Amino acid sequence: IGAVVLVDTRRLADCFPAVDYFENSGLPFVIALNGFDGHQPYSPEEVREALQIGPDAPIIITDARHRAEAKSTLITLVEHALMARLR
Repeated sequence: IGAVVLVDTRRLADCFPAVDYFENSGLPFVIALNGFDGHQPYSPEEVREALQIGPDAPIIITDARHRAEAKSTLITLVEHALMARLR
């Protein structure tokens, strides 16, 4: 279906290889900014600019430790993949 690139904004440079891989592969992906205890130092648009990704890839804020938020992230991925398929 696609991929979730889980991003720790404290170590943003670590996600560049994954983002590059999915951009080059053509697979749909979403960027999930993993906040800890509700703390998110950067906005999704700041991260989009830093990662140099286009507007098509969704960027969401999540806390992967919480089941409901992880579920919501996966739903976003599936919706994004379906929409990409329809384009």
